[in-house]
Amino acid sequence: MPSKLVKLFSRLPFFRRKERYIESSYYKNLKKLLEDLFASGDGESHPIHCYSADDLIRATNNFHPSRIVERYSCYEIFRGFLDGRSIIVKKYPLGNCPYEDRSRSRVIRDIVISLQMSNHENVLKLLGCCLEFPIPVLVHEYVAKGVLNPDGSLRGANEDQIILPWNIRLCIAKQVASAVSYLHTASAGPIIHRDLKPSCLFLDDDYVPKLHNFSLSITIPPMESDVEDDVTGTIGYIDPVYLWSNRITEKTDVYSFGVLLLVFLTGRQPWAFLGVEGIPMIPYVCGCDGRIGEIVDPKIYEEVRGNEQVQQQLHDFLELALLCIRDDIEGRPYMVDVARELIRIEEFVLAS
Repeated sequence: MPSKLVKLFSRLPFFRRKERYIESSYYKNLKKLLEDLFASGDGESHPIHCYSADDLIRATNNFHPSRIVERYSCYEIFRGFLDGRSIIVKKYPLGNCPYEDRSRSRVIRDIVISLQMSNHENVLKLLGCCLEFPIPVLVHEYVAKGVLNPDGSLRGANEDQIILPWNIRLCIAKQVASAVSYLHTASAGPIIHRDLKPSCLFLDDDYVPKLHNFSLSITIPPMESDVEDDVTGTIGYIDPVYLWSNRITEKTDVYSFGVLLLVFLTGRQPWAFLGVEGIPMIPYVCGCDGRIGEIVDPKIYEEVRGNEQVQQQLHDFLELALLCIRDDIEGRPYMVDVARELIRIEEFVLAS
């Protein structure tokens, strides 16, 4: 479009309002992003690519419903095509909502932590963001197999359920533990994810997990053991100690991760009812007294029946999960110890 025509359109009220709207959102988001990057104080430089709103509208066909790959209560995930490759676009509701400021803060937090974690192979890589929307839009690398279902399975191309074999589940658990350990130890103060669950895990073509969504993450100040904040997270994964005390520690994530281990082991959601009497997953598992045949996902148990080494793996995996969800937080291991134990459990069969 010739430059004279651009100038002519820019004088029209609609285009002036649109420009002011975009400019206002951009600078408001940029200010918050810079403040949070400065406050993170990790001493590293984190360059980030800023996409335009037009880029993402074009990449997602104006955020067409057919491009949605996941929908959550707070945001939607779209598949897009930009610069010759597939991308994942995470978009929060547009403005004029009562929680806009809170949503903006959470999205900016997601950006900052994603940047800090970008070097870890088990974290979903952040390619950039767009600050021109009222709430920033995130752009991530595309991962082909999608997000895990609440029961730890995968959704197939025809919406069918794909049950993951035991060795894949164990490998995923080991790699996620590595990512969470890095989150807890890589900065001056531990960063607590606060919402670990299957839907926070994308899988690539090789079933490598990619942890994402750091919007609820919170940093414990250096030299402090905990921090106080309102309870938030997902029912079934929230640490009971955090629930009644509002105090967040590294062990808050350990509890959630322990529940995740039980989901991988049982193939059930935390709030699913098991057994003849219909007991929720965690009380049911705890009441089985280690009887692995009554706990493990029947499809997995059939797969490993007769293999004593793998049976021992299942027992050790269960013991670790139960250790992580202990009511006494002092009795729970740290994530680095959990990650180390999962490596040992996996190598037990490899060495046999």
